[in-house]
Amino acid sequence: MSNTEAVLEQHLDAFGTQDLEAVMIDYDDDSTIVTNMGTFSGLEEIRGLFSGFFDEFDHPEATITVEETIIYDDFAYLLWNGETPENNYEFCTDTFYIPEETIEFQTFAGKLEPA
Repeated sequence: MSNTEAVLEQHLDAFGTQDLEAVMIDYDDDSTIVTNMGTFSGLEEIRGLFSGFFDEFDHPEATITVEETIIYDDFAYLLWNGETPENNYEFCTDTFYIPEETIEFQTFAGKLEPA
């Protein structure tokens, strides 16, 4: 298993169980996430971003389905969809740059519609 694949697997497992502390292990103070909702840099801002996601997805009827995963060298790409009581995540992508043991750079884009 490549380093990129191992970090991504750990990240997806932690996200799936909404374990904020385990998710934060995947980032450091130099990490950045760029989304259509803004740019989040460093541990404090990234923690706030995931805390908001976990608040929304912490509902028994919330779902996330990963449709495709592509790993190429230090990069990983996810195509996914999901539903919460607040939003339908119809078409979402995340791209990760994982050159070492942490996610250095991540992008997220998605088509969200109010539920």
